Amino acid sequence: MSGRLSLSGASSSSLLPCCLSFKRLSHLHSPKPNHHRLLPDFLRAKTRRFSTIKSASVSPMAEDNEGTVKQQLSKLFETSLRMTVPDEPDLEPLVVKCTGKFGDYQCNNAMSCWAKVKGKKTEFKGPPSIGQAIANNLPESEMIESCSIAGPGFVNVVLPNQWITKSIQKMLEKGVGIWAPKLPVSRAVVDFSSPNIAKEMHVGHLRSTIIGDTIARMLEYSNVEVLRRNHVGDWGTQFGMLIEYMFEKFPDWENAGEQAIGDLQAFYKASKLKFDADPVFKEKAQQAVVLLQGGNEKYRKAWSMICAISHGGNEKYRKAWSTICEISRKEFHQVYERLGISLEEKGESFYNPYIPKVLEGLSNQGLIVESEGARVIVIEGKQIPLIVVKSDGGYNYASTDLTALWYRLNEEKAEWIVYVTDVGQKLHFEMFFTAAKLAGWLPADEKLYPKTSHVDFGLVLGDDKKRFRTRSSEVVRLVDLLDEAKTRCKAELVERGKALEWTAEELEQIAEAIGYGAVKYADLKNNRSTNYTFSFDQMLNDKGNTAVYLQYAHARICSIIRKSGKDIEELKNTGTIVLGLPEERSLGLHLLQFAEVVEEACLSLLPNVLCEYLYNLSEHFTRFYAECKVNGTPEETSRLLLCEATAVVMRQCFHLLGIVPVFKI
Repeated sequence: MSGRLSLSGASSSSLLPCCLSFKRLSHLHSPKPNHHRLLPDFLRAKTRRFSTIKSASVSPMAEDNEGTVKQQLSKLFETSLRMTVPDEPDLEPLVVKCTGKFGDYQCNNAMSCWAKVKGKKTEFKGPPSIGQAIANNLPESEMIESCSIAGPGFVNVVLPNQWITKSIQKMLEKGVGIWAPKLPVSRAVVDFSSPNIAKEMHVGHLRSTIIGDTIARMLEYSNVEVLRRNHVGDWGTQFGMLIEYMFEKFPDWENAGEQAIGDLQAFYKASKLKFDADPVFKEKAQQAVVLLQGGNEKYRKAWSMICAISHGGNEKYRKAWSTICEISRKEFHQVYERLGISLEEKGESFYNPYIPKVLEGLSNQGLIVESEGARVIVIEGKQIPLIVVKSDGGYNYASTDLTALWYRLNEEKAEWIVYVTDVGQKLHFEMFFTAAKLAGWLPADEKLYPKTSHVDFGLVLGDDKKRFRTRSSEVVRLVDLLDEAKTRCKAELVERGKALEWTAEELEQIAEAIGYGAVKYADLKNNRSTNYTFSFDQMLNDKGNTAVYLQYAHARICSIIRKSGKDIEELKNTGTIVLGLPEERSLGLHLLQFAEVVEEACLSLLPNVLCEYLYNLSEHFTRFYAECKVNGTPEETSRLLLCEATAVVMRQCFHLLGIVPVFKI
């Protein structure tokens, strides 16, 4: 059994936002569970109410958040559809952004409406006439300037400039939080990173850690309570192997402590070599896992009275396990600190005391059967069953995952559980989710909540298009990779003479922000399901769709505002935005669409959607700045406010992507 990722081969305040600290967040260790209290009735999961919509968490600015533009238009079109085709009450408005020049948004319900009423007694002669009726039946609204009908009944909507500017100025006054999308859940678990204890984090862990953090940030921004879970592999075969090797090499291991192990990675490799070469040692290691997981029969019977994991099982093995875990956590912390990532560890061992009760409940439902000495759940349509207890009596990935899901649904009351792992685990999650539906924990309808989602991702490749490794064919340590990005970025800044302009501390902080951000963005801008080639030269390029280019774009906007000499906070209260030129309107409209882009990225679990928006925002600004001089013009106030709105939204995008913005480069 292993952790979530199982790739075997594998500044000063003037430069940085005042609300950010370069004391990076570290992952948190979970408190010991309270096993004194009785576990909830296992069957309670079967009586869970399934629902389509949940009440979203209420933020302090909830009254100022009227929803995305698309949501607001959808409400208007919903009213129109009820009037246009009253006999079809289940029709949902199909509102999308326009890609042409005939409008800003478009309602595409006419054709589906015609399919429903065709052949019945109706006044309509085809989709165009239905489209016209939908437009005519729209309620009066300040957010609609005009409507037109195109093609087979498409209803194009143009938003008034005054409404766009009013919305942007309200955001500047109230804060970008009022543009947070409203999602149909209030609490979610995001299970990501999840390295294996006793192994160093390598480049293979990069994607789960970065993608998972961004998904968590987007949900948090959307006022969802997110439980960030680090499901570390701290309970599997590698522990039997390591513990037996420790006992063999250091009989006095309790007194020797972590100094005896030294380099954990080297220690792991040595134990793995012995495990592969020595059948006797291998058998001892496998039996050690069973002792570690449950102990003897007496321990099984006393399990419900255990108050802490460390008090159960074979005491000798438990102490050895604890020592190894702490050494690994120190190494994980180095990565999380650099990436600015916060996690709460609830590894495989956390769920171990709950497993017998969960499996007992599944057995009572008739879902678990015996097969060749193992206990399994048969999944229809799959060639192999889902093994939940191995033939040697040990638990595995599936038994822990089922128990963790049960805990998250019943104890943590999560409505959406998101798992971020490589695409190689797709089959496991399909079978595991199906088993949960068979148990009645999850609804069969994917549109209902609670629900589970597997966020799969492809490989990180080298220039040779093979899995990214060092020249000596070793997997690349994640700490080394991040440090290399910072070092290269610092060297480039020094070459540009920044060491003479900035303090040493500023140079370090900005190199860190740009370097780490470049690594993150290079990953996140790709569709997560595809492989991508890791290239320092490409990701640190200041041209094209890179974090470095976007940092420069943001810094340029900040420079424009600084050079104006105006108090931007005062302008927010006294100034007015006017969208006089096409480039101004295009930029304003794109800013207004930020909320629905975040909503799409959240619901699709695709961070690249947000990256695409951010890059396009910088392009919209470039066109605006090329055509619209800002400082020293009659339109200065309006255009400075557009600059500030662009910078605010860019910074929010950076935050959601886990990137620290810099204010000048």
